[in-house]
Amino acid sequence: MTPSSSDLVFLPLGGTGEIGMNMNLYGHDGQWLMVDCGVTFPKPGRVSADGTRHHSGEPETQMPDPAFIEARKDQLAGLIITHAHEDHVGAVPYLWHKLR
Repeated sequence: MTPSSSDLVFLPLGGTGEIGMNMNLYGHDGQWLMVDCGVTFPKPGRVSADGTRHHSGEPETQMPDPAFIEARKDQLAGLIITHAHEDHVGAVPYLWHKLR
């Protein structure tokens, strides 16, 4: 998917409507802008907005899957971090190796 000059595409890769795990893409004119890159820490018994109940056997950390934008990294115009939580700022060096 490559957005045209008449498109404005919003593509949530994770965490939209949730606290944590935020990673959103905005596409226009053949380019993508990534906003945030957080993780979340589920607690046993917690119920997500979609009704999913977390259990103790689940991973301690959950994060969005950047595979979509990794496959299109030549179209990535930039990354905006909206706040300085450790999960967002801390993810940048790891994403840098994948996205450059």
